[in-house]
Amino acid sequence: YTVPEGYTLDTYLRKLAEEGLRKRFENPGPEVIQRLNRELQVVEKMGFAGYFLVVWDFISFARSRGIPVGPGRGSAAGSLVAYCLGITNIDPLRYGLLFERFLNPERISMPDMDIDFCYERRGEVIEYVTKKYGAENVAQIITFGTLGAKAVIRDVARAMGMTYADGDKIAKMVPNTLNISLEDAVRDSAPLRESVEKRAEVAELMETAKVLEGLTRHASTHAAGVVISNEPLIEYLPLYKGAKGEITTQYAMGAIEKIGLLKMDFLGLRTLTVIANTAKRIQQSRGVSLDMERIPLDDTATFQILGEAKTFGVFQLESSGMRDLLRQLRPNRIDDIIALVALYRPGPMQLIPDFIERKHGRTKVVYDHPLMEEILRDTYGIMVYQEQVMRIASDLAGFSMGEADILRRAMGKKNPELMAEQRKKFVDGAVARGVPEKKAERIFGFMEQFAGYGFNKSHSAAYALIAYQTAYLKANYPVEFMAALLTSEMADTDKIVKYIEECRAMGIEVLPPDVNESSDDFTVVGDKIRFGLVAVKNVGEAAIHSIVNGRRDQGRFRDLFDFCERVDLRLVNKRVVESLIKCGAFDSLGARRAQLMAVVDKAMEAASAAQRDRVHGQVSFLDVLSSTGAARREAPALPDVPEWERPQLLAGEKETLGFYVTGHPLAEHRGLIARHTNLTTEDLPSLPDKSTVKLGAIVTAVKEISTKNGERMAFVTLEDLAGSVEAVVFPDLYRSSMLHLAKDSAVLVKGQVDIGEETVKLLLSEVQPLELPANGGPPLVEVTLAGEAASSDGLRRLKALLEAHRGTSPLRLHLQFPEGGQVTIAPAPTLAVAAGEGLRQALEAEFGPGCITGC
Repeated sequence: YTVPEGYTLDTYLRKLAEEGLRKRFENPGPEVIQRLNRELQVVEKMGFAGYFLVVWDFISFARSRGIPVGPGRGSAAGSLVAYCLGITNIDPLRYGLLFERFLNPERISMPDMDIDFCYERRGEVIEYVTKKYGAENVAQIITFGTLGAKAVIRDVARAMGMTYADGDKIAKMVPNTLNISLEDAVRDSAPLRESVEKRAEVAELMETAKVLEGLTRHASTHAAGVVISNEPLIEYLPLYKGAKGEITTQYAMGAIEKIGLLKMDFLGLRTLTVIANTAKRIQQSRGVSLDMERIPLDDTATFQILGEAKTFGVFQLESSGMRDLLRQLRPNRIDDIIALVALYRPGPMQLIPDFIERKHGRTKVVYDHPLMEEILRDTYGIMVYQEQVMRIASDLAGFSMGEADILRRAMGKKNPELMAEQRKKFVDGAVARGVPEKKAERIFGFMEQFAGYGFNKSHSAAYALIAYQTAYLKANYPVEFMAALLTSEMADTDKIVKYIEECRAMGIEVLPPDVNESSDDFTVVGDKIRFGLVAVKNVGEAAIHSIVNGRRDQGRFRDLFDFCERVDLRLVNKRVVESLIKCGAFDSLGARRAQLMAVVDKAMEAASAAQRDRVHGQVSFLDVLSSTGAARREAPALPDVPEWERPQLLAGEKETLGFYVTGHPLAEHRGLIARHTNLTTEDLPSLPDKSTVKLGAIVTAVKEISTKNGERMAFVTLEDLAGSVEAVVFPDLYRSSMLHLAKDSAVLVKGQVDIGEETVKLLLSEVQPLELPANGGPPLVEVTLAGEAASSDGLRRLKALLEAHRGTSPLRLHLQFPEGGQVTIAPAPTLAVAAGEGLRQALEAEFGPGCITGC
């Protein structure tokens, strides 16, 4: 970094930090000034002033261009210098964050600042850095994908000719332990060990896999890493051209740090974009200029939605597991959110029940030493953060903060010799300060236990602040927030479905796209949200600009003919117009969708002719009058055709938007689904592997394949009111349920959750149609009998039971005969029964569990 004339790197950094201090603190006390000076001395001594200035420079650029920047990420949030420079936006003194967790003067290592930017504009910052320091001095960083235990098993199984299902089954026997080796997997997993011992092909697979384990599988560009040098990078390391033509290093992250090059992460965080876009919408709709850095951190409405777990769309807090914890914890201060972000991870999750009990006073909080109360008060006596371990070492045993950081690292690595040395040092120091030896030993044991999964509070505090900001916006500006959230997720159909359903639960109406109202994004219309045209399939950016410009220049479109005449038909072609009709974008013009679809060709031909005439200067008398407002061209009458049936209307919305807007095929089945299912697709990722679930859903896609034996099976996409999931239907079930699995069918399914590396699937075991009787009458009851139960004797027993339980609910029978063949008997008045627990118990006692549904 080149400093202004008359400055060194150190003096210029000090100047900027002291100016920032006066902006951040009205009257900084001695403690604050002393902390800043101490940090600056460490930075100067370690020679990192240039690093801070480089980061300050590109963050200043981002802020000056209105590019959202995160409040902080990782241990850098513990630096007061970074806070004064505007690199971070979280006060380390307010949250008890430690500088030594970021830079330890007693252990020289490169600083590591990871910066979150708006995901849409992160590239602008990288471009700025590249231009400032020279394209030859800046590059992104390569990353190597290696063959881990599960991946190498799958790859070798495929190479050996094993089926995907078999390879996947073996891979899933490997425990879900981070970076586990094949050797450890065989030792720790009884099913895997048994397979290796009993199946020769699995033993052969494992021998080959062990040879390949850990080898590089592929190279790609690191999602965030950027390296900056003061000289051409080719002088230090080899370069590589990535798949998209980007220049990357051939050295991975670790090697780059070892040769002393400056590396940092430029991360794209979608939530920052949502926050910024919400603020813009608030300004547009309410005239309120919201400064997110000045919102109150004790807002009642915010903590109300957090306590009620109404956190769909809230950063870090929207998973089903996190929502369960919010209901139990009922947070009422920002420190609770910081702790929750830190605790909701494998390992420390076991502390959460005790944390909740202590917060609500049901378990007494006891501190082993009076000095620990101040350190652990915010977490109710539980060690949650690495910084707490460091402060205990400092306050109780006299460690310097640098020594305390070394202790923290030693505890994380669990080196027995190093730990014995650190234990003696801690106990001796504590005893010298008046702590009884046994108590000092016990406290060190607690520290050692918690340090294994203690979390970096600096990172947790920064991300908890973002979580709070999104919750604040949702609680106080719900329409603007949900509009911004929907806009950010337009490419993810499952999330759009979930957030539209959340809007309905919040009482916010989501209006369909409209050629006279919609812009490109989701927009706020009073207390409603209007769909953006970008969400409509086949409608590109150029077509949207043509529509918006036509509306801006000549006013609202009057009808389809007027629309076609005023847009550029080279951009707004027939496919675009048909998509707009199907999604309901012309509904406000008063015509039925079926009518408009019937005259698309006619409207476009007339518009093309009128546009050609204008190009050749052949303007009609009516055009002249129309341009002066004296006359309007009358649109031809539309054909008198009936509107499409509701299923076709909804199918058109699904086709063009990827989801339903004006309704959902399952909406009328809500009650039935609630009675017969136990969760939604949204809950599946948080369930244990192999959990049995029941879902009510619409079949949106069916992909039929043949097995090696020539049998037909299918992969089916199921969508409910919360999202979608792919389901696997094996041959036996597919044969018996094929008719129920037609596209757009509503079904009730039962299956087993299959947690994969990247996706969750359902392995179905049961499929049945989801039907409601007309006019909201009594529920449909279905009875399925197979084998001997469907024999002549079984049917006689069934008839007697049905006679004893006559009623008004229609009954459908599915019979699979012992000698082969099957039949479905449709509901009829003579088969009406009394749906209820009595009928269910009688039939299940006679024919076994699961033979009846609907009551």
